[in-house]
Amino acid sequence: MTDWRFGPAREADFEPLLALRIEVMRSHLERVGRFTPERSRAVFRGHFDEPGLRLILVGDDIAGCVGFRDGPAFVTLDSFYLATPFQNAGLGSRIFKALLAESDVLGKPMRLEVLKQSPADRFYLRHGFVPIGEGAHDVLFERPPFRTSGS
Repeated sequence: MTDWRFGPAREADFEPLLALRIEVMRSHLERVGRFTPERSRAVFRGHFDEPGLRLILVGDDIAGCVGFRDGPAFVTLDSFYLATPFQNAGLGSRIFKALLAESDVLGKPMRLEVLKQSPADRFYLRHGFVPIGEGAHDVLFERPPFRTSGS
């Protein structure tokens, strides 16, 4: 089992994380005709500059990043990217479960957008998310906070 932790993102992390976003998302965005390097930079710049972007660290290595945005009515999750060497070994699921638990402690639903026809939608459906809206290219999912029988 790989030990991991969150860390703060700094401006020096922008370019490596942008390269990671492009590596992870390029083929999916090309499939729907939405990839350009300029658009990828602009979208990620907006997410990077919002409070709540976290590095995912394994040892001293940056394994990825995730945006956890605590809003007044719900938590928004975005920019969840893992570098290829850290994929398909359960790390993403462990990180995701930690984020869900954090959202549950806040007592808020979690929302996220998924590119239409993405294999990721099955992952989110398995974790209790339901579609609540749809745009031209994305589906908006929401998961209510988990409540124990005593809450």
